[in-house]
Amino acid sequence: MKRIHYSWFVLTVTFFSIIVVGIVVASSGVFLTPFENEFGWSRPTISLAFGICMFFFGVSGPFMAALLEVLGLRKMMLTSMATLLIGLLFTFLMSQSWHLILIWGMIIGLGSSVFLTVLSPYVANHWFKEKRGLATGILTASTAMGQLILLPVLAMVIENYSWRWAIGLIITLGIVMFIMIFLFMKNSPKDMGILPYGQKEELDEKNVTQKGNPIIIAFKGLFSALKAKEFWLLAGSFFICGLSTSGLIGTHFISYCISFGIPLVTAASLLSFMGVFNMVGTTLSGFLSDRFDNRWLLFWYYLFRGASLVLLPFALMSGNITWIIVFTVFYGLDWVATVPPTINLSRQIFGLQKSAIIYGWIYAAHQAGAAVAAYGGGLVYKYFNNYTWAFTMAGVFCVLASLFVIVVKKQSTAQLTKEELVKS
Repeated sequence: MKRIHYSWFVLTVTFFSIIVVGIVVASSGVFLTPFENEFGWSRPTISLAFGICMFFFGVSGPFMAALLEVLGLRKMMLTSMATLLIGLLFTFLMSQSWHLILIWGMIIGLGSSVFLTVLSPYVANHWFKEKRGLATGILTASTAMGQLILLPVLAMVIENYSWRWAIGLIITLGIVMFIMIFLFMKNSPKDMGILPYGQKEELDEKNVTQKGNPIIIAFKGLFSALKAKEFWLLAGSFFICGLSTSGLIGTHFISYCISFGIPLVTAASLLSFMGVFNMVGTTLSGFLSDRFDNRWLLFWYYLFRGASLVLLPFALMSGNITWIIVFTVFYGLDWVATVPPTINLSRQIFGLQKSAIIYGWIYAAHQAGAAVAAYGGGLVYKYFNNYTWAFTMAGVFCVLASLFVIVVKKQSTAQLTKEELVKS
């Protein structure tokens, strides 16, 4: 019987870790109304805290990538999970709106960062020589899995008990994953005396691991990327990606549905239903990104997402559940499908060694967009008493993103330096 390569065990532990962390950020839409009702805080204020969380874990990404190089995978995952658990425990003590901003915006944002930004490409790059795109797609889809399984559960717990019980459930899952990481996670294939999956012989990896100040390492990566037009195009498209996904749909979709008379559990179930197709679409996207031009994949992903967002207000206003389900299917297939091709393009353009840190900066732009939409969606609701303009504008921006990615200069393997080819 053929022995399973340990890379797949590392991928499995990483997969379930991202599920737990991802549900914390994805659950913002479920907690928005309960926080508003219990504490009397305004929707823009609560949205601001969730927006800061998205921005904070995004802008921390490049530094987390550098810390991964300096401290190692296992120690970073344990430290980050512990930080997240501390933040969740503090939510039981909050009573002022600034407590929410500090706890959810900063502590939870910092604890989420490594899991939701650079961990997927880091694990794929270091543990896989073959099937990197597929590994990235699987890990990216893990946030959808958490959304699929846990969002309706959290909504039912909130509706039948309180939001505190829902937080307690997430904490329990986080403790389980902390133990799993402690027991099974390894820094690199060398720790197991093996090669990355699909690699046939040992390569000269001298000087590959970066040592030094992670802040300097992160900014060096940024300064080298700023000179490339492709960085600006990818960062700009990913800003719109974050704006149109976790920032808008993740934070405000449930509240938007509730404003049309759809119950909380039903709205959460619709978002969860997106998770089914999100998982399928993202895994398939990883598979396709190994085989097709990643620029054209991104072009169609953004174009279809924009069309679906523009049509959503009409589906909700019609009250036709069939059209709402059609939206959840199309949007779900597209939600995180942009990540594997974007990671692949980053790897092709900037080389394997630099790509994790530079992708961290690109993902920081993604989360800046998410923060803008999370807070901006709350403001739009406050002034117009509905979300229609927010969703329509996001759809138009997605069309703009499709134009950004199609003009990215294709980087062929032949253009990579000999050193980068050895490292990849």
